[in-house]
Amino acid sequence: MKILIMLIVAYLIGSIPSGVIIGKLFFQTDIRLAGSGNIGTTNTYRVLGPTAGTIVMAMDILKGTIAALQPTLLFHMANRYTLLIGLAAILGHTFSIYIGFKGGKAVATSAGILLAYNWEFFLIASVIMFILVYTTSMVSVASMTAFPIVTLIAIFYYQDWLLSVVALVLTCFIFYRHRSNIARIKNGTESLVHFGIGWRRQQRTNRK
Repeated sequence: MKILIMLIVAYLIGSIPSGVIIGKLFFQTDIRLAGSGNIGTTNTYRVLGPTAGTIVMAMDILKGTIAALQPTLLFHMANRYTLLIGLAAILGHTFSIYIGFKGGKAVATSAGILLAYNWEFFLIASVIMFILVYTTSMVSVASMTAFPIVTLIAIFYYQDWLLSVVALVLTCFIFYRHRSNIARIKNGTESLVHFGIGWRRQQRTNRK
């Protein structure tokens, strides 16, 4: 019964649409009707700016962390339950009950769960993600590259079978959620974030 309650609470926490809340509360903008229509960090960054994007990213990470910490903080259960309960938060973020079972792509919320499970690995994953975003200027490419790398590290370095399985499942899920991004990458129309090597390269090309 405790696990069922925690799963429900985690889903409800994960369902909180950070991008929609920040957009409407401070910018009088429904993020779902602007840019790509996604409620996550990247679209918020493009439409509302870096401050709003950073706040939404922090909120989405925090959702995953708070939801996943329930077993250890409330019931002193084994750390492995952190990942199980955290998955419900990912489902909430992706299929939010508050906005018609639509949502984001779960990258930041997944990072929040990793923070709750293993903060050192979270820092490593964050550095990997930052390097990839800075290099490519495409969050979609960075996400789809970072998740397989994190999975391989979990398998061969940490040798944590549970984390490895969860990371592998999330990798497949992330690729599934990025189907439209993959199509745009193939035809060269994927949007870039306004910093990094890829962005500067595009700016130089446009000036020629």
